[in-house]
Amino acid sequence: MSTFGWPEFLFLLRAAGWSIVLTAIAFSIGSIAGGFFAIMRLSQYGSVRSVAASYITVIQSIPVLMILFMSYYGLTLFGFEIPPLLAASVSLSVYVSAYLAEIWRGSIQAVPHQQWEASASLALTRFQQYRYVILPQAIRLSLPPTVGFLVQLVKNTSIVSVVGFVELSRAGQLVNNATFRPFQVFFVVALLYFAICFPLSRLSRHLERVLHVGRNN
Repeated sequence: MSTFGWPEFLFLLRAAGWSIVLTAIAFSIGSIAGGFFAIMRLSQYGSVRSVAASYITVIQSIPVLMILFMSYYGLTLFGFEIPPLLAASVSLSVYVSAYLAEIWRGSIQAVPHQQWEASASLALTRFQQYRYVILPQAIRLSLPPTVGFLVQLVKNTSIVSVVGFVELSRAGQLVNNATFRPFQVFFVVALLYFAICFPLSRLSRHLERVLHVGRNN
């Protein structure tokens, strides 16, 4: 039985870094797509709203693990071999886009209707209404739940170990298989997750407080 020492800890620390990298990639790509789908959900055209609503409903009704399986294993049936990092990034980005779209749609709709009327009375175009009036207020409302969702995303990166990507959870399994010290290994893994997620959770609460979300200004 091997000991759990400094080399094993550094291995876990590097794996935690990959979890953060994967989170950043998925959040960045998913944010862009989520923004588009949020705007589509509020479109004046029913067909556009239906497309966005259908996409969001389908993605939210499928476990993210199934999306990962379909992107990694499913594409091999058509002769496409993609690296685990790419499959993980694409799958989590799709997952992020659907949930952020709903978070941001709700934040936009939470802006008082009088703001739309006031901006329309100034003869602003739809784009100008969003840019100068609606989105600045919606962003303030969306920041706390968005950061809270980011915490969930960090923890959901653990599922990508099933396709061979060595993030923090997978690294913990590998170290445990080598040392046979599950309590020590997974205690350190839990501490590393805590070190990543706790500051984000505190940030979400801080933003909710300082931005007076849920209170009438």
